[in-house]
Amino acid sequence: MKKRVVVTGMGAITPIGNSVDAFWEGIKQEKIGFDKISYFDASDYKCKIAAQVKDFDPAAYMDKKAARRMEQFCQFAIAASKEALEDAGIDMEKEDAFRVGCSIGNGVGSLQAMEREHTKLMEKGPSKLSPLFVPLVISNMAAGNVSIAFGLKGKNINVVTACATGTNSIGEAFRAIQYGDADIMLSGGTESSITPLGIGGFSALTALSTSEDPARCSIPFDKDRDGFVMGEGAGIVVLEELEHAKARGAKIYAEVVGYGCSADAYHITSPVEDGSGAARAMLNAVEDAGIAPTDITYINAHGTSTHHNDLFETRAIKTAFGDHAKNIKINSTKSMVGHLLGGAGAVEFVACVKEIEEGFIHKTVGLQESEEELDLNYCKESYQEEIPYALSNSLGFGGHNASILIKKYSE
Repeated sequence: MKKRVVVTGMGAITPIGNSVDAFWEGIKQEKIGFDKISYFDASDYKCKIAAQVKDFDPAAYMDKKAARRMEQFCQFAIAASKEALEDAGIDMEKEDAFRVGCSIGNGVGSLQAMEREHTKLMEKGPSKLSPLFVPLVISNMAAGNVSIAFGLKGKNINVVTACATGTNSIGEAFRAIQYGDADIMLSGGTESSITPLGIGGFSALTALSTSEDPARCSIPFDKDRDGFVMGEGAGIVVLEELEHAKARGAKIYAEVVGYGCSADAYHITSPVEDGSGAARAMLNAVEDAGIAPTDITYINAHGTSTHHNDLFETRAIKTAFGDHAKNIKINSTKSMVGHLLGGAGAVEFVACVKEIEEGFIHKTVGLQESEEELDLNYCKESYQEEIPYALSNSLGFGGHNASILIKKYSE
């Protein structure tokens, strides 16, 4: 029999706040994290705006020597993991470390290290490359560094499914606990790719917004949307087997009850146009939870603010839920924090848990008017109401679709 899995701790580093409380206050205040790129001179780039993390000091979360031996995407993961573990009240001296695992994904690795070391190679030759180049750059080092920092000796995995990474990472942690591979899993996603190569590459794909107005750059489901805004940060949650959590008197935020995946098998960047792949992922999550599609009243959409995603995700929701789609409230957290790539689904998971906890569905900030086919309720305003279930979608380049279903906890 599958075991029940609950959320007992959360951590977040985001463009609108470097803790869960700060992030959530920013959400409720409809704060946007968009501004001109300050990491490098973007004057020659089509995209000039990003959602950068502000006032992040790695020394607040780890010693300086450790910080120097990891790149920013790992530092973000360590910081959010520290908050999540402390929030959950996990005392590793009281746990079997081989029953505490880690599923933290990252989409890109360190573009900063790639750019820096490539410049050395071209200008000074191979003898000047850092001996740490490889462990600095590879994407699994977020999970590896978190495991080392906190003594987590259980299952340790790094899922890489582009923009679906964060949701897949939490979903795979959910499965690990359901089937007895672990009692506790620290899970989520992290990213830090606001670099010349990152911005230039996504701009070349025409995926990024070229708006220079922070209020009109990331506007999911709006008829004037013109691409996503690159964000960065990390979302980490503690998932725990229910009886284990109850035995130690843990606070339970919510329960994870469903996880669904699919592949579009269609195109390397565009979702399948009829939305059938994402629809199947959503329905798989609903079926996994043993509920009816009509039980879903709220969806945290992938909602990137690109023309294709928002249109095809709308079609997917209509395909999955039929006439009931008109009754579902749909919002996009990316309207405030941008697109965190591998960290997106994890930060949005944190938002969903807080929404369930407080009975608050946040507004899709910046949304003014949608085109004709986008005729669902995309939350032009916030709502105060009971949320029995929250379904969160993540759709990645390559056709990766992942949906995770969270429930308000009850005995």
